[in-house]
Amino acid sequence: MAERLARVESRNVTFVDHGWPVFWQDARGANVLDADGNVYIDMTSAFGVALLGHRSPTLEFVLRHHTLVHGMGDIHPPVTKLELLERLARVAPWDDARILLANTGSEAVEAALKTTALASGRPGVLAFEGGYHGLTLGALSVTRRDHFRAPFASRVYGGVAFAPFPDVIRDEEPGGAASLRRVAELLDSGAPNGDAIGTIIVEPVQARGGARVPPDGFMASLSDLASERGVLVIADEIFTGLGRCGAMFASDRVGLRPDVICAGKALGAGLPLSACMAPARVMDAWPRSTGEAIHTSTFLGHPLACAAGVAVLDSFDIDAVPARAERVGGELVAGLSSRLGECRRVADVRGIGLLLGVELVESDGRTPAAGAGSRIAERALAEGILVLPAGDHGEVLELSPPIVLTTEQIDHALDVLASLIVEGT
Repeated sequence: MAERLARVESRNVTFVDHGWPVFWQDARGANVLDADGNVYIDMTSAFGVALLGHRSPTLEFVLRHHTLVHGMGDIHPPVTKLELLERLARVAPWDDARILLANTGSEAVEAALKTTALASGRPGVLAFEGGYHGLTLGALSVTRRDHFRAPFASRVYGGVAFAPFPDVIRDEEPGGAASLRRVAELLDSGAPNGDAIGTIIVEPVQARGGARVPPDGFMASLSDLASERGVLVIADEIFTGLGRCGAMFASDRVGLRPDVICAGKALGAGLPLSACMAPARVMDAWPRSTGEAIHTSTFLGHPLACAAGVAVLDSFDIDAVPARAERVGGELVAGLSSRLGECRRVADVRGIGLLLGVELVESDGRTPAAGAGSRIAERALAEGILVLPAGDHGEVLELSPPIVLTTEQIDHALDVLASLIVEGT
C-alpha cells in the first residue's frame, strides 16, 4: 500500500519508512483496526477529532438518518445550517454571537483574521512562538515554524510579530512576565513590516507546540493588555475547545477573554466542520451581503456536517463530555506521574483535560531532547499504541485520546508508554 501511495500522492504528504505508516481500515471507540488486522489503542483521537470516540453513536445516528447530503450554504441554506448556528450561538460566551462556518481549522483561522482586520482597522497581528494555526497562507503567516514557512516566505504576510509563549520550566520570572513585557513592546512598536497591530491570536493551551499550559494569570493579563490598547484577541480553540480541556472552551479555564473564537475538530465528530464566532460588535464589521458573499465556499454549511455538529453539541449534557474529559485526563496524569516520577529525563507531565504532554529532556534536565517524542511514537506503534510527537523539537509525547477510554485501555497504554519512555531515555 505504501508503494501504491507513493505512485499517486504528492511526496510531501505522507512520511513512509520501515514499519511506518499503518493504513487504517476501521475504527471504533478508542480502537483502530489497520489493513493487516492489527488493533491499536488510539491516544490521538485522530488529531483530536474523535473526542467522543470513533464511530460514536452521535455520528452513527446522523449518517443513518440524515438525507440531505449537499446544499447551497450561502444562497439557499440547509435547515441544519440554521440549527447549528443557533446551537453554537447558545454555547458562545456572548449574548449576541454571530458565526461564520467553514470546513477546516485553517479556514476558521482565515475567517477570524479577516474579521479582526475589518473590525480593528489595523492589519498587523501578534502571534506566539510554538503556536500552530494551520498551513493555508493566512494561517501560515501566524504559525511560527520554519519547516512550514521557509518554502513560502515570499508569499507569507510580513505583518506578523511573534512573542515567546511562557515556558514554566525555563522562564526565570514567574507568571510569564517576560513574555507579557515582550507583548507590550510589540503592540507599541508594531509588526516587522511597520503595520499597526490590531489582532492577537493565541491558543489557550498550545497543542501541537507540546501541550503547553500557560502559568496562572498569564492569559488574563494578556487580555488586559489587548483591551488597554484596543487590540482584538482571537482564541484558536480548534484543538482545545468543545470539551477536550474540561470546559466548553479552554479560554474559560485559563482566564483568556477572547473577542473571536475558532472551533473545529471535535465539532463534526469526524466530518469536516469548523466555525469562527464573535459578538455582533466584532462580526458586524463584515458588510451586509448584497447577493455575493465576500467570504464563502462551496461546502459552507454542509448539511451532513452541520447535522453532526448539532448532534455533538446535543451530546454534551447527555454524555457529560467536559466532566468525562477532566476525569479521564486526571487518571492519565496521575498514572503517568506515578510511573515516570523517578525518570530524570522527564521534565514535565502536564495538560488540561484530555490534552496532555510528556516533555523529554537531556541529562541536564533543561535541554529539549530533540526527536525523543518522535522516536517513542514510532516504537509505540509497534506495541499497538497510537501517539504523536509535539513541540518545536519533537521533544514532547502528546496524548489527546477520546473520552471513551476504558480503565483497562488506560492502564495498558500507560504501562507501554512509560516502559518505552524509561527505556528510551
